[in-house]
Amino acid sequence: MTPPVFAHGNLRLYLLALLEEQPRHGYELIQALSERFGGTYSPSAGTIYPRLAKLEEEGLVAKRTDGRKSVYEITDAGRAELDSRRHELDAIEEDVTDSVRRMAEGVRAEVDTAMRSLRAELASAAREAKKAATETSATVNLHADSNRAVHEADLVLTEFRQQLRVELRRQAHRGRVSADTVSLLRTRLADVKAEIVRELAQR
Repeated sequence: MTPPVFAHGNLRLYLLALLEEQPRHGYELIQALSERFGGTYSPSAGTIYPRLAKLEEEGLVAKRTDGRKSVYEITDAGRAELDSRRHELDAIEEDVTDSVRRMAEGVRAEVDTAMRSLRAELASAAREAKKAATETSATVNLHADSNRAVHEADLVLTEFRQQLRVELRRQAHRGRVSADTVSLLRTRLADVKAEIVRELAQR
């Protein structure tokens, strides 16, 4: 999913808002932005530090040394700038909420697609088992067992899908669903499907 893109000056404003909450290191600002966007947007150091330097040059933030790290804090001038543009910050927050919601919807779509693909593989395996079962009486019993197993597998998949969708929706409201979640889901389901197909082919 394409991450949210800050309009001109909006990232600068958002950095001031984060520093108004508390002084932070540059890396802490990057982490805070990633958390606010539910993992859908994580700026690089090359994006953050030049803007912090510009804010310092304009007198909107001050930098002090904390061991080997630089800590940035908002100045009175920075607070005045933030207060004068508070309405713009509210609009940015609304965009963040919309972005996280779209991300959650994308994850749910990925779950549906992956589960349909897995069901199709199981159905195909069941058809192959049914075809082979007609050759001998022994395979007839195997056919019945296979059909029961497919039915049970379908129940397991349905339960998994329902439980995961509930958890995804719950976590989306907290901004915790990210592109990494989709990638992990896709990878793990692909691995499970491949393992099942290999196991069935060896029988």
